[in-house]
Amino acid sequence: MTRIIADISVSLDGFVTGPDPGPDNGLGTGGEALHLWAFSGDPDDRRVLREATARSGAVVLGRRLFDVVDGPKGWDDTSGYGAGEVGRPAFVVVTSSPPESVRTADLDWTFVTTGLRDAVTAARERAEAAARVRGEDRDVILMGGGATVGSALEAGLVDALTLHLAPVVLGGGTPLFTGGTPRTLVQRSVVSTSTATHLTYDVPR
Repeated sequence: MTRIIADISVSLDGFVTGPDPGPDNGLGTGGEALHLWAFSGDPDDRRVLREATARSGAVVLGRRLFDVVDGPKGWDDTSGYGAGEVGRPAFVVVTSSPPESVRTADLDWTFVTTGLRDAVTAARERAEAAARVRGEDRDVILMGGGATVGSALEAGLVDALTLHLAPVVLGGGTPLFTGGTPRTLVQRSVVSTSTATHLTYDVPR
């Protein structure tokens, strides 16, 4: 069964970037600390990364994050999604207008201009198609940014939420949560390493 999983790194004070993020500084000031776990040699960190990406059939991201990862200082063969751990899933971008060109043209990009719900639907279709080809389940991963993940949770589109809680206080930046409907999640797993506490919750609908 294809699930919709929101998966994002966050600081102790609730930010998914540091202050002043931009195209040339996508994680903001100090934001690199949020993702140290993904480059760690700790076997538990490696296992979390491998398991989090292994079932990826499609990945959803917002336009602002796309502009960062597709920018000149963005993804390459060593720093892309699940680099060194998984193949390349389809990527679905929520945007008001598609870009005129794409630097990372070797990746499978789909641009959806009719909203987040339609983007998730398109990603589910891609993930289910991948599952049929591979003969095993594939999930949709909502990788961000923060507004995309927060909006998906508020809209009831998410089945599970995985937070990689970094031991850092950024003092500002892009918040993951900015209000919304109160909800109680069901904690499923906690994995603690020196670089992050990896938390997984089911999201009741």
